[in-house]
Amino acid sequence: MPGETLLPPLRWDIFCRVIDNFGDLGVCWRLACDLAGRGQVVRLWADDVSALAWMAPQGAPGVEVRTWASPIDMGGITPGEVMLETFGCEIDEGFIAGYARNLRTNGQKCAWINLEYLSAEDFAARCHGLPSPVMSGPGRGLIKYFFYPGFTPGTGGLLREPELMARQARFDRQDWLADLGVAWQGERLVSLFCYEPAGLGALLHSLANDAKPSCLLVTPGRARAAVRAGTASMDLLDPGWNQGSALSVFYLPQLSQHDFDHLLWASDVNFVRGEDSLVRALWAGKPLVWHIYPQHDGVHAHKLEAFLNWLQAPASLRAFHRRWNGLETLAEDAQDAPFEPERWQDCVAQARAKLLSQEDLGTQLLNFIAKLL
Repeated sequence: MPGETLLPPLRWDIFCRVIDNFGDLGVCWRLACDLAGRGQVVRLWADDVSALAWMAPQGAPGVEVRTWASPIDMGGITPGEVMLETFGCEIDEGFIAGYARNLRTNGQKCAWINLEYLSAEDFAARCHGLPSPVMSGPGRGLIKYFFYPGFTPGTGGLLREPELMARQARFDRQDWLADLGVAWQGERLVSLFCYEPAGLGALLHSLANDAKPSCLLVTPGRARAAVRAGTASMDLLDPGWNQGSALSVFYLPQLSQHDFDHLLWASDVNFVRGEDSLVRALWAGKPLVWHIYPQHDGVHAHKLEAFLNWLQAPASLRAFHRRWNGLETLAEDAQDAPFEPERWQDCVAQARAKLLSQEDLGTQLLNFIAKLL
């Protein structure tokens, strides 16, 4: 790829702790596959690998998956040249000691990376690439580097495997939907991957009363449970809420990461959550609504606003996001938040064009390691 420094095959150890919902694991698996596809040798350590059975049932060449049970039994384990911890997880001291020993024995330079969470906030560019000397423990004297994904130049970019756009160009929506069992008749397709959004009832009511028929494609887990609870409640309170059957609902099976991309490409509007699906929805280039992971201290509200500012979202998309995420706290947020995906398309298309002009995360990470080593 243009701008990519060619590295000889290096051995990477990527560490991931699954907090909940498997979003962290999804990011780490995509990163591992991307690096392996560029000639690197990757060992992915995760404390819960069960989701990979449906997320990536075929595995990937060049990626070895290890269950991360602490402490790691170092018998027969030789740390690689690159040690990458994701989202602030703390690597076992025994592994760090082995890594430091290898550096001294082989005269290697340290390539210890902390991959941070994605944010459109200003600190991502300020802190990207900063060194952090390790002052204690078995890694004392080594330097860890912060690597911040981001939406703007000066950050680490977004995950995008080199063949992604070509895959999307070859995608056949009609065939994929038929294989899935969706009897698509040209209605608007709306994918739903969410937690328990505050604005779900309003969305269901809006789709049911829209002149254009819609089919809601609902992912398993929390989204499915939320829709079933929401429709049951509406049936009880207002049995005629979908009297014209303008809204139909299709409950999806578990989808692999490849098929989740297909879902986003097939849909006309994408409701996504977390980090990995937001990035994939941006690459899909369709109108999108992000259900940001809620945090008790409320910092997710600022993170969402930073993203909407970067997106240059129109007023209706901002209002809809606030309602969807339950953030209608200001007087101006009390205004109506109509579902207007046709008005949201341009800003998403322009955002994707900007992102495609920037180097992706895999390319930037390889360049960063090349400079360190």
